[in-house]
Amino acid sequence: MSVNFKPLADRVLVEPAPAEQKTASGIIIPDTAKEKPLRGTVVAAGPGKVDEPMSVKNGDSVLYGQYSGTEIKVDGNTYLIMRESDIYGIF
Repeated sequence: MSVNFKPLADRVLVEPAPAEQKTASGIIIPDTAKEKPLRGTVVAAGPGKVDEPMSVKNGDSVLYGQYSGTEIKVDGNTYLIMRESDIYGIF
């Protein structure tokens, strides 16, 4: 996937995974009770800092903190932009 957005320095543009629709036991979760997803896919990554190269790249599935990032809209889609340090790990 390609977007018209290029993050600077150590920032990463992440497309959040869709929120869970059902619990493991099959109960449907209403929209008001859905939790913010903690997983997503890297859509664009900056070049990194001079002394710290980026360890994530486009297409990586990542896990990030619940309150990480800032929600932005690019080309009609909603993404999160965050620093690479807000990402806990890669799947």
